[in-house]
Amino acid sequence: MANALPDLKLLRIFVCVVRHQGFANAQQALNLSTSAISTYMSQLESALGLVLCHRGRGGFSLTSKGELFHQETLRLLGELEGFEQYAAALKGELRGTLKLGVLDSTVSDKALPFAEVIGAYSLEHPAVHLHLSVMSPYELQLGVQDNRLDLAIGAFSNRMSGLIYMPLYREQHWLYCSTRHPLFNERRIPEQVITQQRMVGRGYWSQAELARHGFKHSAATVESMEAQLILVLSGAYIGYLPEHYAQAWADKGDLRALLPATFGYQAPFSMIMRRGRSREPLIQTFRDLLKAQLNQA
Repeated sequence: MANALPDLKLLRIFVCVVRHQGFANAQQALNLSTSAISTYMSQLESALGLVLCHRGRGGFSLTSKGELFHQETLRLLGELEGFEQYAAALKGELRGTLKLGVLDSTVSDKALPFAEVIGAYSLEHPAVHLHLSVMSPYELQLGVQDNRLDLAIGAFSNRMSGLIYMPLYREQHWLYCSTRHPLFNERRIPEQVITQQRMVGRGYWSQAELARHGFKHSAATVESMEAQLILVLSGAYIGYLPEHYAQAWADKGDLRALLPATFGYQAPFSMIMRRGRSREPLIQTFRDLLKAQLNQA
């Protein structure tokens, strides 16, 4: 190996290229041309004495050693950022970027004072740059696992190794239909009639989870609550929605909860972080502030 410690700039370019799955896709994020990216990648491979990736007509892919090097690079950059935060904390100030992730459609959830926490955090630590992303449960966990996110909040039915899950609260879901659906005006609906309706499932639900919610299969699949709401409002489907999110349409008479005594569940929300990072200043201060806000609620 010609150089045991490659330039950090080259490492960050490498991580960005992998994240965007190719040189061309990474151009905008890096503000570099494909030829410049190619040059930097060649410099990194030359310094390491390794071929990290395949590129060309067959598309972009990492070699087996490239996969291993990518994971180690993510770990190194994460630790470096944590060190920079510690150094700033020693001077009595918090600096850096705090990368947060959250499920969609949580803004209407009074049980999660997320906006209030962000406001208070920004007021206390104005030098910290916040980066907020809305993702699916799987994407949130993956983002925290590979250090693209520092903290994430969501409901995680399938847990990943290497993460810490801190319970927060439970989100109530009901099974809804809209005024356009044939069942909307029915007074007494047998359970078996409901389970035969065209139902909207979520892309991150397993077959077992779908069955736990009372259905053998779904007739449509969504990746967000807004998409689920649209399909339910169409009248062609029924589907589960968070109570707080559906309430505005239910109050207007556009949605109805079907057999609440039978079809309803509570999704346990957690805050997640990568194991070994919980005491980093940016993460710890945000975590403590959120917990304090929840205790006041």
